[in-house]
Amino acid sequence: MRRNGGVDDDDDDDDDGGSDDGGEGFKREIRDLEEMLSKLNPMAEEFVPPSLAAVNHHHRLLPPAAGHFGFNANNFLIQTNSGIPTANSARRKKNNYSHGKRRMNSRTSMAQREDVIRRTVYVSDIDHQVTEEQLAALFLSCGQVVDCRVCGDPNSVLRFAFVEFTDEEGARNALSLAGTMLGFYPVRVLPSKTAIAPVNPTFLPRSEDEREMCARTIYCTNIDKKVTQAEVKLFFESICGEVHRLRLLGDYHHSTRIAFVEFVMAESAIAALNCSGAVLGSLPIRVSPSKTPVRPRAPRPPML
Repeated sequence: MRRNGGVDDDDDDDDDGGSDDGGEGFKREIRDLEEMLSKLNPMAEEFVPPSLAAVNHHHRLLPPAAGHFGFNANNFLIQTNSGIPTANSARRKKNNYSHGKRRMNSRTSMAQREDVIRRTVYVSDIDHQVTEEQLAALFLSCGQVVDCRVCGDPNSVLRFAFVEFTDEEGARNALSLAGTMLGFYPVRVLPSKTAIAPVNPTFLPRSEDEREMCARTIYCTNIDKKVTQAEVKLFFESICGEVHRLRLLGDYHHSTRIAFVEFVMAESAIAALNCSGAVLGSLPIRVSPSKTPVRPRAPRPPML
């Protein structure tokens, strides 16, 4: 060590030794980092950026035939699925694609519903003696009628209906018939705010006999759940006439029940329409012509 020459060899040795130690320390940290990273699974979900999993030719090369590994544009080693769906891809499909499809279906159905509403008119103050066929015939001069649904109003002796046309022009023309006498009352015609609920085609009449059955059948709603089938039959028979067949339906999801009542005579079904608003049990019932016949139940196969 020389001190008189102005150079401190010990200091130089210390500086050189510190530089060497610093270089070794840095290398040691790198080795520790490499060892730590070597223990990680680079293909675990939490370490794979979503962009690497996307099917995009800008970010993925074709996988080797045997290894199922390849390099993306960022030179990361990634594992390819070779067309085999993974939990991530299934989750993306569930959360994105199917959700978008549901959203599209919802928008489509809403647009279709709005289109039907624009083609439908609301008719009120309808005489109880007027049938759906007679009401539809009134509007035939306005355009082609797709459907006609007459409903009972528990708060009135008159009824109301919805008439749907094939196009909006027919519905606009129908508005001009407001005030037309049909039966004993002038009908009111307004643009509808709702669409006619479609009937399951499998329930519609399939023959002339079933159409004749519909003329003798009424559809009754808002029936108190405490009322039995025998009481419904007795109610209509005491007022309207003999009942040929009756189907009382209900479930645990609705607070009331519905019934299809087929009479022996068509005149009895017309008379039953006047019962709309009458209290059966503790509730006022609603009665309208039925669009579906009450088919006999298929016999159950014998138990073996």
